[in-house]
Amino acid sequence: MTRVNTVLGTIPAEELGFVAVHEHIGYGMPGSELDDTWWKTPEERYAETVPKLRGFHERSREYGGGTFVDATGICNGRDVDYYRSLSAKTGVHIVACTGFVGGDTALPFFARASTDYLTRQFVHEITVGIGGTGARAGAIKVGVSRGGRMTELDGRIYRAAARAALTTGVPILTHLAVDAETAIAIFGAEGLPLDRVLFGHADDGVNAEKTRDMWIAEQGGRVGFDTFGYETELEDPPFWARPRRERLAHFLRFVGRGHLRKALASADANCSPLGWPGVKGHTVNYLFDDLIPDLRDAGLDEASITTLFVDNPAEFLTIQD
Repeated sequence: MTRVNTVLGTIPAEELGFVAVHEHIGYGMPGSELDDTWWKTPEERYAETVPKLRGFHERSREYGGGTFVDATGICNGRDVDYYRSLSAKTGVHIVACTGFVGGDTALPFFARASTDYLTRQFVHEITVGIGGTGARAGAIKVGVSRGGRMTELDGRIYRAAARAALTTGVPILTHLAVDAETAIAIFGAEGLPLDRVLFGHADDGVNAEKTRDMWIAEQGGRVGFDTFGYETELEDPPFWARPRRERLAHFLRFVGRGHLRKALASADANCSPLGWPGVKGHTVNYLFDDLIPDLRDAGLDEASITTLFVDNPAEFLTIQD
């Protein structure tokens, strides 16, 4: 039977339904809780997040339910007890990640750790649980630090992630698809099949030209177009924003060249940002409100939309025994 770890337990992949594969319940850099301008109380965060997840649950019903993959990882505001409460309250399956957004977000204890230690940490969170919650991670997050080239610490994390993925059978999500050659070399040296890796943010407005998404797919990797909604047309766009039609055209070119089964899409939205304001008006429900209508208007059929949001992520998230 297929299996996926969620914060409320292991479920069959067939029960995931519509999957937002790269999102955040609440993301912040280490120390965000000291920001008295943007830090929110637990009550404020809860009040802001529950309606968004309930809306996502309602919109996902036609696909058999909804799953929210929280790609936050260690040191960036991950709160699994909170996720468990939200999942029970809203009916949305939530998949938590072990790992790090990038080496530059790892606190010194982890930054000094060996590859073997990091491997054991990831395996423990996947097979035993995160902290004392008993909730097991369903994926591993890794990323290239700011600057666009993999650091020595990033390399240690990537190598540990590959070993943990082979040991446990869960997949890996990357923060940015930049420096993919180095990442693929590490995964290859560790013997990890590239279909167990989702190279994320291929559509990032700053780095899209560096991601080599077609090449990644040709090597066997999966490619995430998962910053949909970060648009230059917004009132106050972030620096990684991109014109909406340009991003859509990029995605359609990728799919049109025969890579639909390698593609996954998401909004990388933050339900309740920690320590920064986030992007006004952009939530996980952008996928239903804007992206899917755009895809339909562009001629993508319903079977392809189901492949993109149901079949591909279910296959990717399934634990490989």
